[in-house]
Amino acid sequence: MSSRVNLQALSQFLAVTGASSKEARRYLEKYKLLESAIDAYFSEGGLRRSGANLSTSSINTLFDRYKDSESDEITEDGTVRLCRDLGVDLEDVVLLAVAYELKSPHIGRWSKKGWVSGLKSLGCDSLDSLRNALPRLRDKLASDPAYFVAVYNYTFQLAREEGQRSLALDAAIAYWELLIPFGLSGGALKHVSSSSSNVDIRRENNHCNDTDIDMEDEESDDDGNGWTEKHTEWWFEFLRVKGSKGVSKDTWQMLPEFIRTIDENFDQHDATAAWPSTIDDFVAWAKEKKLRA
Repeated sequence: MSSRVNLQALSQFLAVTGASSKEARRYLEKYKLLESAIDAYFSEGGLRRSGANLSTSSINTLFDRYKDSESDEITEDGTVRLCRDLGVDLEDVVLLAVAYELKSPHIGRWSKKGWVSGLKSLGCDSLDSLRNALPRLRDKLASDPAYFVAVYNYTFQLAREEGQRSLALDAAIAYWELLIPFGLSGGALKHVSSSSSNVDIRRENNHCNDTDIDMEDEESDDDGNGWTEKHTEWWFEFLRVKGSKGVSKDTWQMLPEFIRTIDENFDQHDATAAWPSTIDDFVAWAKEKKLRA
């Protein structure tokens, strides 16, 4: 099997299917021809369908099935029933991707505008089609760094209490416990050198030439000496010891990049760089309390 994929074909596959770059490369490598790869993707349950083939009335009917009778939104009770019918746990991380796609205004709430436009974007107009989309969303969230960060960043406003600028610490830790292990295990938060941390995103945005991508070279960034579960536990301990009551938007948004680029002993951390002070303080604390203990 060739490890090289034509960038133009990759760009066209992504534009038509909305798949993750990892999925796109896998299908193009397997089926060789662009048309064959796209057909195979959709025949195997790909996310998107043509908007012309979707039923807006069916999407509206599905919304009304779960909508609160005293509200214009689907609220917590409707969300519980929706999750039951989809066969997913309320704490399944894939629901954060669904919330991002459907532009949920808050955890457990769904507006009709976001519901309709989001399901159309996903190519879904029924409960079955949404259920079938979940494995693809889960895979994309786990393996695609750019998509992971988009969902991760959206989670901050999704989970933050109305009128608050920061996210309560307990809530932040609860979502980190879902997202960080998921991203680490799936590859979205895989360790890369600081100089190449934006390589994947730059390549995905480079649709202007026919340069081949060497798949084996792309997978060589991870040296196995980065952030682990141990560091996540240290991060939580530090925030609790520090007495933090909330997590700022800046700290929340910068943490994934820190996780992806830092070495396991924090030797490469640059305290003069533009990291939030909370991250700088964490590195100093970890070096003193954990690495020198």
